[in-house]
Amino acid sequence: MNVYAPLVPVFVVALLAPLLAGLMPVRSRVPQVVVLLLGGILIGPAALDLATPDDVTLLSDLGMGFLFLLAGYELEPNLLRERVGRRAGAAWLTSLVVGAALVLAVVGHDSPHAVAAGAIALTTTALGVVLPILRDGGQLGSRLGRAVLVVGAVGELGPIVAMAVLLGTRESGVAAVLLVLFAVVAIALSALPGRLGRLKALGGDRLFSAAEHGTGQSTLRLTVLLLVALLALAAGLGFDAVLGAFVGGMVLRRWAPGDVEALEKKLDAVAWGVFVPVFFVSSGMGLDIDSIVASPLLPLTFFALMVIVRGGPVLLWFRRELPSVERVQTALYAATALPLLVALTEIAVEQDAMTSRVGAALVGAGVLSVIVLPMVASRLGSRPTEPDDVAAPPTGERGAG
Repeated sequence: MNVYAPLVPVFVVALLAPLLAGLMPVRSRVPQVVVLLLGGILIGPAALDLATPDDVTLLSDLGMGFLFLLAGYELEPNLLRERVGRRAGAAWLTSLVVGAALVLAVVGHDSPHAVAAGAIALTTTALGVVLPILRDGGQLGSRLGRAVLVVGAVGELGPIVAMAVLLGTRESGVAAVLLVLFAVVAIALSALPGRLGRLKALGGDRLFSAAEHGTGQSTLRLTVLLLVALLALAAGLGFDAVLGAFVGGMVLRRWAPGDVEALEKKLDAVAWGVFVPVFFVSSGMGLDIDSIVASPLLPLTFFALMVIVRGGPVLLWFRRELPSVERVQTALYAATALPLLVALTEIAVEQDAMTSRVGAALVGAGVLSVIVLPMVASRLGSRPTEPDDVAAPPTGERGAG
């Protein structure tokens, strides 16, 4: 068996996706994530059958890891302690409660894992899709941009923690204890740089700097080691690996070694140049297209639920923080969900907490959300230019999740 043959169509799709997205008119352009998913459907078992998810399992898993590493790196923890951070957290918790109530109303007294998976799926935010749109529109440093940044960060962190506790392989009580243990390890890693002054004095910092470019790439290799180690730790404690990746990004933000700007560019190149596209193409190949075709109204129903469950609480909690138009824009951006939603549905289907039919419909709703909601939000109102006291954005502004 030629193990390399299935990789060819996968990387053809990865190459063509940004090119095709770039050819679209600016005001109707869709994110390349959508093109990658559609390309995966085309080359997968549902259409041409040139490749299957099993052919790229390891590359896809590393792609998901890098995706959430970059998402964690995007988050500035200090923002969560600001007033807007507290409101964003309250809005997300409200979304989770409303989502759980709706899932219970629809599926009845099903398994707790099914209710949790459905509720979490309705509360995610595609921060990695939204940030480039705001940046391209010159809005990232505005009042609207800062609000969306914090709401989106909570919309990524909240579901990831909820997935770890509610969808892990252990009981929730044990999972909570182990989550605290995992957090202690993460905090210890974050505090490590302050304890390494003696190592720097002995030339350790210069040693890393001397080998960070060329064939050495020491800082990039250290980052990959951090990612893989935390992936292994999270999986070993019974959590999903995405928690380890996200925490790895937060730790990396705290003590990124050497030339930070160069490291960020290298991470973008490795993640988005190789691994992350494979994850999305693989996700497209694994979609249950027959179920979507058989029940075309189901994705539309989930799309409406996403707007209500995720956008509604944002409208409620930010009524005193933002003008009405910007509040609606923030709600629409908050309801935009795809990368994290893809990962969540894959995990839930693997754990039998969600059927493949529902998972495919949720991803279909996510595709609709990234096509429709940012386009509508960007056309509402005028571009805000005045700063406000919402929060200052973090220095690392790259879309990931």
